[in-house]
Amino acid sequence: MPPDTSDLKTRFRIEGMDCASCASKIDTALRRLPGIGEVIVSIPGASLSVGHDGTVSDNQVMQQVRRLGYGITPFNDPSSSRDLDAEVPAVAPVSRNQASHDAERQWWRTRKALLMMSCGIAIVAAFSIGRLIPEAGNWAFLLATLIGLVPVSQRAYVAATLGSPFSIEMLMTIAAIGAVLIGATEEAAVVVLLFLVGEMLEGVAAGGARASIAGLADLVPKTAQLQRGNAISEVPADSLSVGDVIVVRPGDRIPADGEIVEGSSEINEAPVTGESVPRRKTEGETVFAGTISIDGVLRVTVTAAAEDNTIARVVRLVEEAQESKAPTERFIDRFSRYYTPGVLILGALVATVPPLVAGADWADWIYKGLAILLIGCPCALVISTPAAVAAGLASGARRGLLMKGGAVLEGFSAITAVAFDKTGTLTEGRPVVTDIRSFGSSYQRSLSLAAALEQGSNHPLALAILRKADAEKAPIPPASEARAVSGTGVEGRVGGVPVFLGSVAAARDRASMTDDQIAAADAFNAEGKTVSVLVADKKVAALFAMRDEPRTDAMSGLAALKEQGIRTLMLTGDNARTAAAIADTLGIETQADLLPQDKQRIVDGLRAEGLKVAKVGDGINDAPVLAAADIGIAMGGGTDVALETADAAILHGRVMDVAQMISLSHAVMRNIKQNIGTALGLKALFLVTTVAGVTGLWPAILADTGATVLVTANAMRLLTWKGGVGS
Repeated sequence: MPPDTSDLKTRFRIEGMDCASCASKIDTALRRLPGIGEVIVSIPGASLSVGHDGTVSDNQVMQQVRRLGYGITPFNDPSSSRDLDAEVPAVAPVSRNQASHDAERQWWRTRKALLMMSCGIAIVAAFSIGRLIPEAGNWAFLLATLIGLVPVSQRAYVAATLGSPFSIEMLMTIAAIGAVLIGATEEAAVVVLLFLVGEMLEGVAAGGARASIAGLADLVPKTAQLQRGNAISEVPADSLSVGDVIVVRPGDRIPADGEIVEGSSEINEAPVTGESVPRRKTEGETVFAGTISIDGVLRVTVTAAAEDNTIARVVRLVEEAQESKAPTERFIDRFSRYYTPGVLILGALVATVPPLVAGADWADWIYKGLAILLIGCPCALVISTPAAVAAGLASGARRGLLMKGGAVLEGFSAITAVAFDKTGTLTEGRPVVTDIRSFGSSYQRSLSLAAALEQGSNHPLALAILRKADAEKAPIPPASEARAVSGTGVEGRVGGVPVFLGSVAAARDRASMTDDQIAAADAFNAEGKTVSVLVADKKVAALFAMRDEPRTDAMSGLAALKEQGIRTLMLTGDNARTAAAIADTLGIETQADLLPQDKQRIVDGLRAEGLKVAKVGDGINDAPVLAAADIGIAMGGGTDVALETADAAILHGRVMDVAQMISLSHAVMRNIKQNIGTALGLKALFLVTTVAGVTGLWPAILADTGATVLVTANAMRLLTWKGGVGS
């Protein structure tokens, strides 16, 4: 049995790769190495992932890539370039230091820009020589052509020897040499210059998406204020360990994910979540790396190392997601394998058939055939989808909308139904005190007595009462002899008075309840609320009603989905009464008392009806149904995002973000259609005008280069996507 060539995976960073043609050449060259299985090249992420059986070394992989003229370093090499717009010389191997040096250069100092400028200066000189010494003009233009064409033809030759004979460089070389042979040296030189201009512009445009992704990592400050004992010292942020305590001053960016242990501050989360309104956070609450403390000093316990914090995970996910091709992209890739040879055949037919059949002028029709080669270059078409997908993934990630690749991003546009879990998804996931009904005791005193009994307890209902007391600034007196009464509540003495807090049934064993009190408890229960009865000195003092309330944006988020024509429903294992109360509040259909297999059955049924279903849950308890849905979405917060289970994750727990994901997907699909239309439309237009004799070689190369730049620039518009249903 042959070895599994995908057992081991190695990732690399690629420098100098700007377009789909680059990716195709690298893919083809590496697949020629024995032991190589899966090869995934990401243009926007400038990365390479290789699956192999262990018989091929990293050096062999890097040598093969360097033969093509690209820089390459191991993905986790700290000395590898972080600026992925580096340019490298054609064919010659590139050292890591050289790549890093190039990466620090501005675009006009890169090798491609310098080659373009050299060719441009040579053409200007050739025009001048042609005016002063006409008989030397052709030779001057030939020299200008060679200055730009020799490096291009070298790349074409190496690509051909490594399995890519139909590269854009080969089409360019054939067209330029053919133009020289028929005496069109001026046009040959201009065509080569325009090709080099296009390559440079592609690099600049591609750098936009990369810079956006790399910019995420720059949100985290480089240093942190580490507290040890009473001493505070400045340390590198990437040296922080879980459990360290850091001090965050007003105006500082928070250098790590953590939990506030002291202090309170307004936190600006816009850099990470896109949320424009700062949130006040206090002790016990989570903060994310890259967010900003506005008005308070915080002491924060680090809960994730630098490589695992929110920003690092988002960057890692986006980089990996860009290696996963969307269905449209895979189709375009397959199409281009036949398209490029077809263009060569068409060009040959245009160049030879009219002269052979109709006795037309050979030079005229060879010229037109060469122009068709340039028109047919597939770069704009092939880049149309990955550029838009990459920009969409990066834009979504900046808002905490994480998707595992282009297939998932594209799949959101087909969603017609969304099934939500209840607890922790549509609701906050923790009960809150919604009502306090006092009988013969003041509101404030009832709250103080209940909080006194619950001090030190971690029970969710106890924590709800303590949070309510803190919010209402109710004094919490000490309790003595406090103890839990198994299955019923808690009791003790507060100020010498015996106090009990627990279920209605247990309270009725300790005090008589009036009809009004029983009716009030029943009314709360009918609303899906849990009722605790406070008994003080053998008399009912108050009723506490608690419920896991809907998230603040749940109603607007569901409304946004309905505006998009998407059916919504709630699937929950909670009891029918509680589920109905929440569903009535939110205006959503519901099914309750469900086991995980019941939820899976319902989702399967929806799909059988022809619906495309997204399931939103916690990604852990709902693993079977998340897998059964067309797209599984984990509703998470901070480091608890269950990306292993789901296809996508909502990092910051907003219901509205489900609608935003779908809206982003529609925006990306519109962009892809625009890009494909632009690429094919320009090619069709110039094909007709070239055959008709209206346009020639240099407009033909403009059709390809111009389309590539237009398509890339259009895709980059997605980086400015601000969200909003229907945007």
